[in-house]
Amino acid sequence: MQQYFERLADAVCTLAEGAERVTLSFSAEATDFIRFNRAAVRQATHVEQRYGSVSVIADGRRATGTLSLRGELGLDIQALLAERATLLAQLPHIPQDRYLLLPSAIASSQRRTVGELPAAGQLIDAVSRHAAGTDMVGFYAGGPVVRAYADSRGQRNWHEVDSFLFEWSLYRSGDQAVKSSYAGSQWSEAQFAARMAQARAQCELLGRARKTLAPGDYRVYLSPVAVGELLGTLSWGGFGLKAVNTGVSTLIQLHRGEAALHKGVTLTEATAGGIAPSFQDDGFVKPDAVPLVAAGRIAGTLAAPRSAMEYGVAANGSGPEESPESLAMAAGTLPPAEALKALGTGVYVSNLHYLNYSDRQACRMTGMTRFACFWVENGELAAPIDVMRFDDSFIRMFGSGLVALTDSVELLPDNATYGARQLRSISAPGAIVEGLRFTL
Repeated sequence: MQQYFERLADAVCTLAEGAERVTLSFSAEATDFIRFNRAAVRQATHVEQRYGSVSVIADGRRATGTLSLRGELGLDIQALLAERATLLAQLPHIPQDRYLLLPSAIASSQRRTVGELPAAGQLIDAVSRHAAGTDMVGFYAGGPVVRAYADSRGQRNWHEVDSFLFEWSLYRSGDQAVKSSYAGSQWSEAQFAARMAQARAQCELLGRARKTLAPGDYRVYLSPVAVGELLGTLSWGGFGLKAVNTGVSTLIQLHRGEAALHKGVTLTEATAGGIAPSFQDDGFVKPDAVPLVAAGRIAGTLAAPRSAMEYGVAANGSGPEESPESLAMAAGTLPPAEALKALGTGVYVSNLHYLNYSDRQACRMTGMTRFACFWVENGELAAPIDVMRFDDSFIRMFGSGLVALTDSVELLPDNATYGARQLRSISAPGAIVEGLRFTL
């Protein structure tokens, strides 16, 4: 496919009359989608799709059009050239954009991550063996995903990653279920079996009498998935340059020096360690890492080209939303196997959902516990708890309230597949937090 893209780029990214620069962004995937119900296949589909976005730029103006491509080189070149001609005719009628910023240096790159993904039959057989006898519902998406960029200056960027994401739930009865996931580039049936076995064990625990907790402050263990869900919410306006300069960043207290996170908290846009591309649609190449929080204090922001132009700073490869695509929280020192013992007595939170801000300026979040959450006594899972709502500040939870972070992190890819598979991800450890506030 890379050769196909190169030939598209050579044909389209030429300086036509009326353009100072022509760019081509390309995305593609070849994905197996498999849905399971009652541990049996309900739907199995294979999807291949390709899209090309051509832009023409001149005199501070830019026009862009996106086409679905057929994968037939001659026809696709013809369609993109016709789109380019249409855009060139429209370009003089588009208002100038005073914040338009394009890269001056040419920075080509190439990344190809070859994975070992299960064939559809192999995955189905594994589910049949390890989920037999359960009411398991699940969704698998796996295969190569491509992002690429080219322009008329000669820059070429190619990003191709083989990856998979398998999410499933073991349903027990009523509203009781255990949710699990397994993701990566190297499929291991042994790892899948271990996660399924852990889910089975927790599903059995759901059969115990529920414990109802009164509203109040509790010592909790947040699984890496729960921490990732909090970090995902923090990404809504927490790290962008424009949000900081307009005073709406949810971490504005840290930027103003009014508060700090625990010294053990380090957050990084870790592009080199993620699965998202190291370039964006304007052609800017991202650093391997952008420090955001170091030892509890602000270390940087994500600067999209438009914000960089507006505020007179250097762009660092962020997309227009200035939201991280490969956000990583550094690990701590607590072995995961000792997490419940370190928790002692409190609440084990496996998942959170319906997260939102209850007070953006205070970085205060609210949401619900979900799936298998348990009361813990003397370091052991004792009883499932009823669904609870929490309302607490991220700055407090991961500031004065943080007790420990686990010494390993889990990669949590974005599970969105609407329109196309996504390459965003979060890497998060588990965390013990003192005094998480449950309100009802």
